[in-house]
Parts: sequence; structure tokens; C-alpha cells
Amino acid sequence: MTEGSRRERLRAETAREIKETALALLSEGGPGAVTLRAIARRMGMTAGAIYGYYATRDDLLTALIDDVYTALMDEIEQACDALPADDASGRLLAWAETFRRWSVANPEGFRLVYGEPVPGYRPPPGGPAPGAERRACAGLVTLVAAAWPYLTSPGEVSPKGSQEISPYEWSDFGPGLADEVRASHPGLPPSAVALALRVWGRMHGLVALEVHGHLRVQARHPDKLYRDEICDLVTSLGLPAPGPRP
Repeated sequence: MTEGSRRERLRAETAREIKETALALLSEGGPGAVTLRAIARRMGMTAGAIYGYYATRDDLLTALIDDVYTALMDEIEQACDALPADDASGRLLAWAETFRRWSVANPEGFRLVYGEPVPGYRPPPGGPAPGAERRACAGLVTLVAAAWPYLTSPGEVSPKGSQEISPYEWSDFGPGLADEVRASHPGLPPSAVALALRVWGRMHGLVALEVHGHLRVQARHPDKLYRDEICDLVTSLGLPAPGPRP
């Protein structure tokens, strides 16, 4: 190993340790505990040395959120891709259960991405993890697109029995999301995007309660509760009910 490659390896290891320490501080003291000086103290480094890796705390948080969100999406996509493309029910269930397992196993990461904002943090203009966020939105819309034929008759722009008070327009959504959906799913109406966001809300709700400790007393087996919620979601989309748990 050359001296240059050794330095690069040591630098990468230190950068990884900085991120791990930031997550530990987040777990122990909440969002406000994550500061570069606190990380330096925990690692036995000088504050100046930390600034050699991240110029500001916001730079560190942005890198950390991107890492965490990307790792989550990697696991979700791997779980979904293990199933046939036409297994809409199975893929939706795989998405949801992978999200829950990852969140319960990585509560600090869940809080960083979905929890209380870190005080004073200013994300970059495109957001801290635009690539992962784009993958999440695209994946959820793809799940809904697979269910759309079960929900509607040809030419319909909203699901049968829909309770929409007023029809959705593309202008109701961010231009980036709207443009991507229109390009990747021609003919899919904006109502499907609204449905995808509602699906995300149902996937997220019980997980947030569990991660934040609000189901400790009420439910001994939150995994069973969650699976029933997602199976109900699947059938509400007109899809076949998932098979029994293996």
C-alpha cells in the first residue's frame, strides 16, 4: 500500500467514525446534541481536525442524511426486486416491511431522516438527499401505477368510489415529481400521485409510533399490527391479498 493510499484509507475511516459518532450523539441527546465540537470531544480530536473533514455541521448532517436515506432505499429496492415485476401485492408488502425493519434496527437514522429537524440545520437547496428522495417517490408511484388498473376502469382518472373532494392537478405537486411521473408513467393521472403519497403516509404512521416508543405498552407484537395495516392497504388498492407470513 502506498503512502497516498494509506492516507486515503485512514481519512475514509475517520470520516466514517465521525458519522457514527454523530448518530450516537443523536441517539443519546437528540438533534441538538450533534455539534462538531461534541463529536471532536467524543473522538479525542481537536475541533480544527474535524473541520478538515467537514467545513460546517450542516455539511456533516447533509452527508449523513444522504448516507442514511440511500442505505434505506438500497434495502427497499433489493427486497422489491427479489420479487417478480408483476407481483404488485408482494412488492408493496416487501417495501413496507423492509422500511419497518430498517427503521426499528436504525432508530437514529429514522429520526435523522423523518424525525424532528436538527435545530438550526439548513439543508442545501435541493434537499439533503435528493437522489434517495427521488428514488423513494418514484418507487411509490410505481407501486401505485401497478395497482391503478385494479382501481379504475379504462380512461378513469380517479379510483372507483374515490372520496376526492376535488380533482387533483399536476400543479398540486412539486414540478420535479410531476415531470418525472409524467415521463416515466405516461397516462397516469395526478390522482395517482396523490394516492402514492397517501400510501406513504399509511406505511409511515405505525413505524413512527413504534420508533418513538409509543407502542411499547400497547402492542406486544407491533410487527403483526403493521403487517395487518399493510395487508389492508394492499386490498384497499384492489390488489390480491398477500399470502400468509412464511
